[in-house]
Amino acid sequence: MRTDKNIAKKLLASAGITINGDHDYDIQVKNENLYRRVLRQGALGLGESYMDGWWDCDNLDEFFCHILSANLDKQIRGDIGMLLNGALNVVLNAGRKSKAFKVGQHHYDTGNDLFRAMLDKRLVYTCGYWKDAKNLDDAQIAKLDLVCKKIGLKKGQTVLDIGSGWGSFTKFAAEKYGAITTGVTVSIEQKKLADELSKGLPAKIILEDYRDINQQFDHVISLGMFEHVNYKNYRQYMKVVNRSLSDDGLFLLHTIGGNVSTTNVDPWMEKYIFPGGMIPSIAQIGKSIEGLFVVEDWHNFGPDYDKTLMAWHHNFESNWDTLKEKYDERFHRMWRYYLLSCAAGFRTRNLQLWQIVMSKNGLAGGYKSIR
Repeated sequence: MRTDKNIAKKLLASAGITINGDHDYDIQVKNENLYRRVLRQGALGLGESYMDGWWDCDNLDEFFCHILSANLDKQIRGDIGMLLNGALNVVLNAGRKSKAFKVGQHHYDTGNDLFRAMLDKRLVYTCGYWKDAKNLDDAQIAKLDLVCKKIGLKKGQTVLDIGSGWGSFTKFAAEKYGAITTGVTVSIEQKKLADELSKGLPAKIILEDYRDINQQFDHVISLGMFEHVNYKNYRQYMKVVNRSLSDDGLFLLHTIGGNVSTTNVDPWMEKYIFPGGMIPSIAQIGKSIEGLFVVEDWHNFGPDYDKTLMAWHHNFESNWDTLKEKYDERFHRMWRYYLLSCAAGFRTRNLQLWQIVMSKNGLAGGYKSIR
């Protein structure tokens, strides 16, 4: 008999996972209704059932590594949640200007206490650079310094940071390189803390949508914001950067990347973590910059995001006793699921991390790559 449980058992077995098995990556089922829920609701059902305590796994990141390595997500057909989300995304344009502040309110305004407990000392919420780093703080400093070196930042130059977060880059570039920095964010809480942390420095944070930027800078950088733009707005985003960049300046785009082009979003991630979030492909980025920029350098250090996410997870769990006074256990499970499922995406190389350096007209004599 092809019961939901038998179907799920067969699918999981093809990924090397045993229901209620002995391996730390095996799924431990607490509610037998799980099978029907996941087979009917796909990614959304899997995530929500974990949040509800219907299943557990001692090594959640490795569970997802098995799932992704076996392409199990592609074997469950008819994921209505994903299909509906994709259709709505095409029609409604989740990244349109009227929705610009939604992700700030939903995710980044969750609470500065949460991010202070999870991130490094500088509050960098993007991938660290672990080439010579031994811990998260070192990895994030190395990343910020790498960005400054890649754009050839000099004292007194102006830099725009699109999606500046808590001002980690704007503060670093002002302190260490003597730059005059401006950041834009759609998060009220981020701006509030960034202003506090950058007092006395030529580093300011503006609360506005990137489309409203109306000033030119020596250089433009964007670290981990392009994932919120939505494919319908990639070209417009690049036009904004082009008009904001001086003719001889450099633009550095730091973004998560996907191996295939998509116009869909993960329904669980859309609902609980990043509304309107979307991962661009090389083809989509290429189309968006055509006639606007020359690519000078393309650096992929995706595996470093696995290390970064695992460090964030360690910090989050280590500080949970303090955080649980404000956040409930369902949030605890949701946030763990988010961090560890993403870590698996990078570990299996389904997700990449790109730093792309671009110029308007091509640098005379070429660009010297910095690693």
